[in-house]
Amino acid sequence: MAATGYSSRRSSAMVSRLRASAEAAAQVIEGRTRQQQAVVTRRVEYYDEESVAGEARYDVFINHRGVDTKRTVARLLYERLARDGVNGFLDNMSMRPGDRLEDRISAGIRECSVAVAIFSPSYCHSEYCLRELAMIVESRKAIIPIFYNIKPSELILPQAIADSDVYLPRDLERFRFALREAKNTVGITYDSATGDMAELVSAAAEAVFYNIEKMEKVQRREMIVSRL
Repeated sequence: MAATGYSSRRSSAMVSRLRASAEAAAQVIEGRTRQQQAVVTRRVEYYDEESVAGEARYDVFINHRGVDTKRTVARLLYERLARDGVNGFLDNMSMRPGDRLEDRISAGIRECSVAVAIFSPSYCHSEYCLRELAMIVESRKAIIPIFYNIKPSELILPQAIADSDVYLPRDLERFRFALREAKNTVGITYDSATGDMAELVSAAAEAVFYNIEKMEKVQRREMIVSRL
């Protein structure tokens, strides 16, 4: 009987420790995800209101060179944000047959709060990428640069574009200015030879959550001031 009583007390103590550990773990998880949950809650309320007007709204615009990153970080980041309730604009995921390319891109940039610019080796050779980046900078959107297999110092307008007769001088200056702005913005550097893609996507998503939260605080403060 004594052995049985000891065993019962030992089991009860073990259950208590396991329960305490589970509660502690739950608190840690809750603390880590509180910001994401707050963002998601506001996104749901926001989209419910916008759905009445029949308009699509985007939290983040993902600017990228498809041939380099569409099947890797761009798509993975888009899917990660979607799982957390953040509405992202990624060209092939956000447009339908019949949409006017320039109109949809312009609307996506205009509506977003934050832009993620994924710079890759062939990024600067794409007119579309450069025009999108120029629009993002001129719209004064918060930019999160991801330097994917490229260094910030390598963000230079290619000579082939600079010497081309296709672009007006003002367009070339817009491209150069946008690249300088991105180069001088703190971002995330990734080398596919040594980096971890999951860590890259996680870091980029956290940066998006942080910037959305910051932008919303500014907007709420401006609304309060305007009512005084």
